[in-house]
Amino acid sequence: MAWAPSRSRAGSDTGTAKTGRAAKPARPRRDPLSLVVRFVAVVFAFAFMVAFAVVLARLTLEPSPASVDLTHTNLHPGASLKAYLDQPEMRDAVKQIGGNILLGVPFGILVPIVAPKTRGLLRILLLTAVVMLLVEFAQGALVEGRAFDIDDVILNTSGALIGYLLLGRRLSRAVHRKPAAKSAKKA
Repeated sequence: MAWAPSRSRAGSDTGTAKTGRAAKPARPRRDPLSLVVRFVAVVFAFAFMVAFAVVLARLTLEPSPASVDLTHTNLHPGASLKAYLDQPEMRDAVKQIGGNILLGVPFGILVPIVAPKTRGLLRILLLTAVVMLLVEFAQGALVEGRAFDIDDVILNTSGALIGYLLLGRRLSRAVHRKPAAKSAKKA
């Protein structure tokens, strides 16, 4: 066991009171204009998130009776991607793959602004994957002419990752920036 010198309360320069508790640093005051700008940014992000949810629901949860014979459940990652790429028209593959990636991008941008505690690569990926899994389960179980496809979840989550890395992380930091502590004036 290593020897550690003891400190006396009277001689310590830690700024503790007689009770031995450390003094809390003063909270820096926030600029009122900064709070208003932050509030407006979060409200706009929330409005865009609601609009995104409506678009997502319209694109994924509307029945497609004409597609009943064409749809099938895909639980094997990569199977649908291979089928898309094997189509004679490359435009159809780009539409399917690109559309699913683009569908996830707003999620990666808006979620960290609306809910700053979700900021972080793993949190965004996990949250997006869970939400998209729920959408796919609803699609496969409840919507005529639609089916569960694990590749859609992978592509949507990849889109959210792209959105987060390109813009979401920076915007969230800008909106939820902690005010800088004012330096103490030296006497």
